[in-house]
Amino acid sequence: MKYVPDATGDRHFAEDLTVDRDDMDGLLSELDEYAVEQALQIKEAAGDAEITVLTVGPEDAKGALSKALSMGGDKAVHVEDDDLHGTDVMGTSLVLAKAIEHTGYDLVLCGMASTDGSMGVLPAILAERLGVPQMTLLSELMVQEGVVTGRRDGDFASEELRAALPAVVSVTDQSGEARYPSFKGIMAAKKKPVETLDLSDLGIEEEEVGLEAAWTKVDEAAQRPPRTVGTIVNDEGSGGKLLAEFLAGQRLV
Repeated sequence: MKYVPDATGDRHFAEDLTVDRDDMDGLLSELDEYAVEQALQIKEAAGDAEITVLTVGPEDAKGALSKALSMGGDKAVHVEDDDLHGTDVMGTSLVLAKAIEHTGYDLVLCGMASTDGSMGVLPAILAERLGVPQMTLLSELMVQEGVVTGRRDGDFASEELRAALPAVVSVTDQSGEARYPSFKGIMAAKKKPVETLDLSDLGIEEEEVGLEAAWTKVDEAAQRPPRTVGTIVNDEGSGGKLLAEFLAGQRLV
């Protein structure tokens, strides 16, 4: 699960050109809710599965875990360490892999991308670090007798995929609408166990993560210019022509 800035709020960079998360509201990445939903459906079909939700982030990231637990997750793991500040997808994948190995797993379910970074590559990198098969961007999946099967829909064709467990899977927003937490689920989430880990618990050196170890970083940022007044076209019989001329002038047609 990823704790991300609320896209409806104002967002800006801190002095080190990382996102200033202390000055904005956050929430569970919407695309990760689809992964939670699929985990719940797999558990309901299996009858005896256990769902562990995992996040890497600051103290406030517990909000993402709480949402997933209230939806029906059984327990949570939160990796929190000040040295993680500025970590990119490469460092995050390392931390997640170590935490998953620490916790134990059969199937790792991820969203198709985060709603802040939107890279969409973490599941593949995570599978490589764990040394297990990956099945990404699935719109449908099922687990049966130690095998996960799924369907990946493209623009012109669909692929049927299968892999033996353990495996890493990511699901799209077409995999099934995520359920809303019930009041009972919200209250129950407060009593579910949350394990907190730091880098030392996972055997990771501080030099392996953080802004200095990041493979990607922001070199320069500028404030978005304020919106200007739009162009108003008064339609007195020639509105279509004026609109076409405007679009042509903007090289939009």
